[in-house]
Amino acid sequence: MPDSGQKTTRGHISDSAPAAPVTPVAPIPPATALPPVAAARRVGLLVTLVLGGLSALPPLSMDMYLPALPEVTGALHAPAATVQLTLTACLAGMALGQLVVGPMSDKWGRRRPLLVGMVVYVLATAVCALAPTAELLIGFRLLQGLAGAAGIVIARAVVRDLYDGVEMARFFSTLMLISGVAPVIAPVIGGQILRVTDWRGVFHVLTVIGLLLTLVVWRFLGETLPPERRHEGGVGDALRTMRGLLADRVFTGYMLAGGLAFAALFAYIAASPFVVQELYGASPQTFSLLFGLNSVGLVIVGQINGKLLVGRVSLDKVLGWGIGIILLSSLALLLMTSGVFGEVGLAPVAAGLFVLMSAMGLALPNTNAQALMRTRHAAGSASALLGTSSFLVGAVASPLVGIAGEHTAVPMAVVQLTCAALSLACFLGLCRPWRTGKEATDV
Repeated sequence: MPDSGQKTTRGHISDSAPAAPVTPVAPIPPATALPPVAAARRVGLLVTLVLGGLSALPPLSMDMYLPALPEVTGALHAPAATVQLTLTACLAGMALGQLVVGPMSDKWGRRRPLLVGMVVYVLATAVCALAPTAELLIGFRLLQGLAGAAGIVIARAVVRDLYDGVEMARFFSTLMLISGVAPVIAPVIGGQILRVTDWRGVFHVLTVIGLLLTLVVWRFLGETLPPERRHEGGVGDALRTMRGLLADRVFTGYMLAGGLAFAALFAYIAASPFVVQELYGASPQTFSLLFGLNSVGLVIVGQINGKLLVGRVSLDKVLGWGIGIILLSSLALLLMTSGVFGEVGLAPVAAGLFVLMSAMGLALPNTNAQALMRTRHAAGSASALLGTSSFLVGAVASPLVGIAGEHTAVPMAVVQLTCAALSLACFLGLCRPWRTGKEATDV
C-alpha cells in the first residue's frame, strides 16, 4: 500500500515523479492575505468545511424528512411501504448519479460537474415541496438523489486528490465529525418544522440549505484535479476503468464491506421513525432526540478513530472491530425485538441502536480510506463505485424493513444482522486483512 505518511497540502498525491502544479484550492483574497503558513491553514479549513457540507447533504436530505414520514402517509393517503419508497428513490438516485458524475469528474475536473449537480438538486428539492401525490414525490425524490450524488462522489474524490495513507483516513474521520452534525440536527430541525408547518416545509428548508451550499461551493472550492491528470476517454473508457477496479479483489472487498455496513445503517434510518413513534408511541420530538444521540455516538467514535486509533492501530484491525460490533449489536436487537427477553421497552432497543450507530464510526471511514488508497489513477470512478454500492444496497434494504407492517421491529433487526454478517464475510473473504506483500499493493 502507499506510504502512510505521504500527502500533499494543497495539491495531489505524488507517485514517483515530482508533483505537478495544482490550481490553488481556495485563494485568499488580497484584502485578507495572511502569512504563508496561516494562509495554508485557512485554505485547508475552508476546504474541510466545504467538503463537510457536501458530505452532510445526504443525511440532511434523508434525516430532516424522517419525522414527517408518518404525517406524509396520512397527507398523501398512501401506505407506509409506499412512503418509504420516497427514501428508496432518493437513495437509488444518489447511487446511480454517482456512476455518471464520478467518471465525469475524472474527465472534466471536480468543480464543473459539482456545480451543475448542486443547481439541479436545489430545483428538484423545491419541486418536492409541491408534489400532490406519493407517486410524484417518489419521482422528484429520485431526481433529487440523482443531482445530489455530485456532492457525495466529488467530496470523496477531492479528498483522494489531496491526501494519501493515514492522512486520508484521518481526513475522512474529520469529515465524519462535520457531516455527523447533520444527522444530529436534521431530525431535530425536522421535528421543530413540523410544529409550525407540515411536511412540505421540510423541503422548503432543504431548498434554502442547498442554495446556500451551492453558493459556498462556487465561491470557495477551487479545482483540485489538474488537466494533466484528467482522463480524456468517453463512456467506454469510464466503463473499462470501473471494470478494472472491480477486478481488484481487495478493492471490491472493501467496497462491499462498506456498502453492506451502510445498508445496516440505512435499515435503521428507514425503520426507526415507525419503530420509535408508531411501535413505542414516542413523539416526533422524542424520536428526533434519540436519533440525534445516536448520531453523536457515531461522531464521537469517528473522532476516536481519527485522532487516537489511526496511525497507532492498523486500519484493517479497526475496521474488523467496527464490523464485529455492528454484528453483535444487530444480534442483540433481533433478540430483543423478537421477544426472546419478553416485552422490552424503548430504552433497551434505543441502547442497541446507539451501539450499532456508534460502531459505524469505525467501519465507514476506514473502508473508504482503504479502498481509495488502491486507486490513485481514477479517484472519481472509484468514489462512484463506493458510493453506488452503498446506496444501492441501502435502497434494497429500505423497503424490506417495512415488509411486515408498522407494528414490529423484527424485519429491521433481521436486515441489519444479515447485512452485518455479509459485510464481515466480504471483509474476511475478499480483503484478507492478514495479507502481505503483493496483495497489499496498489492497483
